[in-house]
Amino acid sequence: MAEIKVPELAESITEGTIAEWLKQPGDFVEKGENIAELETDKVNVEITSEESGVIKELLREPGDTVEVGDPIAVVEAGEKSSGGEASSKEDKKEADDNKAEEESKAENNEKKQAEPKAEKNEEEESAQDTASDRPIASPSARKLAREKGLDLNEVPTRDPMGRVRKEDVENFEKNTKAAEKSSSASGSDQKSSPQKQDEFAGKSVERIKMSRRRKTIANRLVDVQQSTAMLTTFNEVDMTAVMELRKRRKDAFQEANDVKLGFMSFFTKAVVAALKHFPLLNAEIQGDEIIKKDFYDIGMAVSTDDGLVVPVVRDADRRTFAGIEQEILTLSKKARDNKLALKDLQGGTFTITNGGVFGSLLSTPILNAPQVGILGMHTIQWRPVAIDQEKMENRPMMYLALSYDHRIVDGKEAVSFLVKIKELLEDPEVLLLEG
Repeated sequence: MAEIKVPELAESITEGTIAEWLKQPGDFVEKGENIAELETDKVNVEITSEESGVIKELLREPGDTVEVGDPIAVVEAGEKSSGGEASSKEDKKEADDNKAEEESKAENNEKKQAEPKAEKNEEEESAQDTASDRPIASPSARKLAREKGLDLNEVPTRDPMGRVRKEDVENFEKNTKAAEKSSSASGSDQKSSPQKQDEFAGKSVERIKMSRRRKTIANRLVDVQQSTAMLTTFNEVDMTAVMELRKRRKDAFQEANDVKLGFMSFFTKAVVAALKHFPLLNAEIQGDEIIKKDFYDIGMAVSTDDGLVVPVVRDADRRTFAGIEQEILTLSKKARDNKLALKDLQGGTFTITNGGVFGSLLSTPILNAPQVGILGMHTIQWRPVAIDQEKMENRPMMYLALSYDHRIVDGKEAVSFLVKIKELLEDPEVLLLEG
C-alpha cells in the first residue's frame, strides 16, 4: 500500500481544495497519471500518482481543504494485470446489474399478472414509468440505498455512463446528514435571532459556497483598498486612427501572422511607451523602498467562469504586434480552459483590463497588488466631437481610466501618463518609434 500525498506546489501556496477526483476506488492508475484536481488560490493543479496500482481508498472528499504533505488517497501497488482484474470486476458488476434488471422486470411482470384486471391498465402505465425512470446502479448500491432509505434517482454519480455505485450512495448519505445538521444549526440560530429569521421573509434563496479562488480574489481586493492610497484619473481617446489602420491592415496581418489584429496590441504598445516616460508606474513598494523595474511584463485581465485571472505577457517591449496578439490569444485560451500555470500569473509590472468587451462605458479598476498602476479600457461609442470652434463630427470614442497608488505616483505623473497613451493611440504610427 502507498499513500498519495499533496505535493509541494509553490513557495506562496501551502494548501488547496480538492476540486475533482479524476479516479475512483477500484480504478487502475499508472505512475505519473493524474488522479485529482486541486484548486489553489491562483490556479488548478493536477495531482499525480507516484505508484502504479489500484486505488483502494479516497481519503478526502471534493471540497475538502488539504495542505502540502497531507495524504489524500491509498494505492495498492501492482502491475497492469491489476487493472485487468479491476476491469473484470467492472464487467462482473455490469453483468450483475443486467441480471438484477432482468430479475426486476420479471418480478414486475409476475406482479402485473397477479393483480385484478380492473387495475391492470393503470398499473401497467405506472410500471412502465417506473422502469423508464429506474437509474442504473450496482447491486451493492441498490442494497445500501434500500437500507438507508435513499432514493437512487437523487444520488449524483461521477460515472460517465451514469451508473450509481456504492461509494456514490455513501457520499450522498454523508452530504445529506451534513446538510441536515447545518440546517438544524441554522434553525437554532434563527430561533435565537428573530431578526435573522425574517431576513428573507420566506422568499426563495440559494446559498452557494464561495470557491477558494473567489475568496482569494475578494480578500486581495479588500487588502488593496485598505493598504494603498488608490486614486483614479480619467481621459478619453479618439479611436478613429486605430480603427482605420486596423481596417486597412487586418487582412494582410492575419494572413501573414495567423492571428487577428486586435486593439490589445495597440494598447500594450502604448502602455510600454508611456511606462518608459513615467517609470514610477512600472514600480512597486517594498517596505520603505521603491523598486523600479527595467522590464515590461504586462498583465492582461481575463474573465473566466471561476473569476478574474491576470496572466502576464512577458517582455512586451520586445514583442511585435503579432507577437503580443499571439501571446494574448494563447494565455486567454489557457485561462478559459483552466490550464494556466503559476509562472503565467507571476511577476507582472503593470496591468490592462478591458471592461469594454462587456459593454462597460466607465469604471474604476482596482490595483493588482503589488503593482501601482492599472489601465482600464471601455467600450467604444460613437459620439459628436468638436473638431474646432465651428465643426462637429461623430467619432468612435473610448473612455480610459488609470488607477494608481498615490503613495509613490503623484497626480501630475498619472495624468501625464494617461495623456501620453491618448496621444500615441490617436497617432498610432508613432508606436513604431515609441514602443
